Amino acid sequence: MGFFYFLGQKKFYIHLLIAILLAFVFLWIVLLSLDAFTRHGEVYIVPDFKGETIDSIKSQNYGDFFDLVVIDSVYDRVLPKGSVIMQHPLPGSRVKQGRHIYVTIVSEMPEFVKMPNLKNLSLRQALVTLESRNLEVGTLKYVEYFARNAIVEQEVNGEPIESDTEIAAGTKVDLQVGEGDIKVMVPVPVLIAKKKREAVKVLHYAYLNLGKEYYLDGDDTSHARVYKTRPEPFQDNMLNLGDKVDIWYRSEENFDFNNYLKQFILDSLSVDTLIRQNTIYDNN
Repeated sequence: MGFFYFLGQKKFYIHLLIAILLAFVFLWIVLLSLDAFTRHGEVYIVPDFKGETIDSIKSQNYGDFFDLVVIDSVYDRVLPKGSVIMQHPLPGSRVKQGRHIYVTIVSEMPEFVKMPNLKNLSLRQALVTLESRNLEVGTLKYVEYFARNAIVEQEVNGEPIESDTEIAAGTKVDLQVGEGDIKVMVPVPVLIAKKKREAVKVLHYAYLNLGKEYYLDGDDTSHARVYKTRPEPFQDNMLNLGDKVDIWYRSEENFDFNNYLKQFILDSLSVDTLIRQNTIYDNN
C-alpha cells in the first residue's frame, strides 16, 4: 500500500520528470561527443598521389588530413625513385580526416635476380623469360647460325654473361640471334599511338631493333606516344632481321591520338590497296 501511496505524491512525478530530462541531456551530450570524435559528416577527397614522393606530399600539408603508410616498394628504372606508383584508397575516394592512405613507392635500390640461361631458346621464348625475370631486352644482334631466331649468346654491356649470375632487375640484356641459312625479310609493325615500352616490345617480337628517337613535345616520356616511324608500315617496306626503326614521339596531352590512329589506318589501307592494284597491272 505504501508503494501506491508514493505514486500519488507530487514529489514522485517531479523526480521522474527530472530523471527523464537528465536522461535526455546525457544522451544529447553523448551524441555530440560521438559526432565530434568521429567527425560525422566531415569528409575529404583523396588526391592522386601517383608520381609524387612522400616528402613532396608532406610538404603540401596533406599530413594534416591523411596518414600515409608505405606498405611496399618496387624497382623501376624509368619512374622517379621514391615516387608513389599505387595507392589505396584510390584517388577521388571520400574519407575522414586521419584515414590511413596505403601507398607503394619506387624503390631506391634495385632488386637482384639471377640471369636465366637463354642459349638455344627461340627468340620469343627468350623475350618471355627475360620479362618474367624483370629484365629488359637490349639489342638483337643477328649472327651466322643455322637455326633462325635461336639464341646463340647472351650479353650485358658487350660481355657474355653466364646463367645464374646475379644482376640488377631492369638490366638490359643483348641477344645474339641466329639468322638461319635462308635470308628472310620482315614487315614494319604498326607502332602508332603506342607508348615507348610497348613499342620496343613490339619491335623485338617483330625481330627488329629500336633506332633513333625524337621527342617532338619535349622529353616527357611518361606521356609520349609514337607519332610516326621510319620506315613506315603498310608501304611494302620490308626489313632485314635486326634492322632498326626510328621513332618520333608526341605527348598524348597535346595530341589526339584516337582520331590520328583511325585516320592513319584508313590512309594506310588506301595506300596498300593502290600498291596491290599497281602490282596486278604491272603483272598484266
